[in-house]
Amino acid sequence: MKARKVWIGALVALVGLGIISFKEDDRNFQISKNLDLFNSIFKELDMFYVDTIDAEKIIQNGVNGMLALTDPYTEYYPEEEVSSLKEMTTGKYGGIGAAIRYYEAKDRIAVVEPTEGMPAAEVGVKAGDIILSVGGKEMVRDDMKPQDFLEKVSQALRGEPGTSFILKVMRPLKNDSTVLEFKITRKNIRTNPVPYYGMVRDSVGYLALSSFTENCAKDFKKAFIELKQRGAKSLIVDLRGNGGGSLAEAIDIVNFFVPKGREIVVTKGKLRQAQGSYKTQNEPIDTQIPLAVLVDGGSASASEIVSGSLQDLDRAVIVGTRTYGKGLVQTIRPLPYNGTLKVTTSKYYIPSGRCIQAIDYAKKNADGSVARIPDSLTHVFYTAAGREVRDGGGIRPDIEVKSDRIPNIVFYLINEDIIFDYATQYCWEHPSLDSVDAFVLTDEDYDMFKELVKSRNFIYDRQSEKMLKSLKEIAEFEGYMEGASEEFKALEKKLNHNLDRDLDYFSKQIKTYIAQEIVTRYFYQRGAVMERLKDDEDLEKAVEVLNDRPRYREILSVQGAKDSLAVGK
Repeated sequence: MKARKVWIGALVALVGLGIISFKEDDRNFQISKNLDLFNSIFKELDMFYVDTIDAEKIIQNGVNGMLALTDPYTEYYPEEEVSSLKEMTTGKYGGIGAAIRYYEAKDRIAVVEPTEGMPAAEVGVKAGDIILSVGGKEMVRDDMKPQDFLEKVSQALRGEPGTSFILKVMRPLKNDSTVLEFKITRKNIRTNPVPYYGMVRDSVGYLALSSFTENCAKDFKKAFIELKQRGAKSLIVDLRGNGGGSLAEAIDIVNFFVPKGREIVVTKGKLRQAQGSYKTQNEPIDTQIPLAVLVDGGSASASEIVSGSLQDLDRAVIVGTRTYGKGLVQTIRPLPYNGTLKVTTSKYYIPSGRCIQAIDYAKKNADGSVARIPDSLTHVFYTAAGREVRDGGGIRPDIEVKSDRIPNIVFYLINEDIIFDYATQYCWEHPSLDSVDAFVLTDEDYDMFKELVKSRNFIYDRQSEKMLKSLKEIAEFEGYMEGASEEFKALEKKLNHNLDRDLDYFSKQIKTYIAQEIVTRYFYQRGAVMERLKDDEDLEKAVEVLNDRPRYREILSVQGAKDSLAVGK
């Protein structure tokens, strides 16, 4: 009887293995079948279609369609675009060191911001300069899309370090313009991941980290040590707008504040190679200094590893708004003909065991759209001290600061280059600024800005007017318009487009963006950060909690977390 049971058990196991094998064989057949179909359809098109097809374009679209069914981070880079991937991961490239963009008013490419200390800035190229030619070759758009035109000029500016060329630009002045030529020698450009660090209060240090590129941890360490030498007794790390980068660099930065041998990240994927455990490898710099980390909706990936790990280990107070929610890890895979595939291979889990991925790309709607995981479907995890934290939907701050929405008018003032053009005009009227701290955009300056806006016949898309128009159409369709016509007229009068009113009503927000643009022209990225810190609620909340040690300790304790929930802090 016992032997019979063993025999039946073995048979069941073999049947089970057979089912698995059958499913795998069926999947392999489906893959082979569809690859054959794709190949055959292309050959038939190439042979019989009435016009000659662009083989590369069609296959590229096929590849893009295939990748569109995965997630936004899985991307194919053909040989000519691999350099942009390398730049993204290392922060290095050969060129002149200047940000550029399409400038619609002139149908040209304009310099947005030269990088401090790099070739373009050193020879005198300024933000607002419009590129006419590179190395004697005219830079005109022809029939290209603006994005393709931008890429064309970008590639022309880049090249092997040590090579030189003549850059011809048109420099707009207040009532005229002039053509200038610069001889520029390309060099290895490395974007600075720490654009600014300094003391924001007597003993509170501040450090902004803009990206997690190669060796950024070394830059971070150098700045941190210098701040300690200057008397920093607490530290604010600003990760707002930092979209992430290297996992290894993120772990090294966490390691500055937590002991050696602490597990920070676990990755889990389909293949064994995608699974791993990442621990701190070095002795820390300071495990006691009070920390606050600033985050927002633009803080993603490696930024969430740093902020989430420090939160899970009760090592820092997180301040700001909820982060983006990217809990996925990508790997670089080589492809034939020097192409590269950046493919999502795993999810990562921070010390509490949670994954903060906000979107499940495997569950797309019928129209291909995806939605964030609702808070009601997230799960509770616990920090080292026992505080409740949740997975899905990014890192929730310990101190949440309500973010201000950008007014509609500001979006259009930026999009139509009016703020950009005003900053260019301002800089030629003011050749220098003494310091960021001394700069103030005066009422007289703002009046001049308003004159520029009006001279452009500026019209912007007001959402209230669009919604009212839609409501009127619905009311007419459903037969309510006759009885509500007077009410609609009164509302229409109140919502009438009034540019003067809007420029005054939203003056504070508009002035903020103008000041940022102007200060960046003189003091580059460090100036932009310093200007932002002048009126920064996130920063003030961070300073406040760091200077109140009992409250700082309370927030990082279980009881403190319970009290915060009880009173709705």
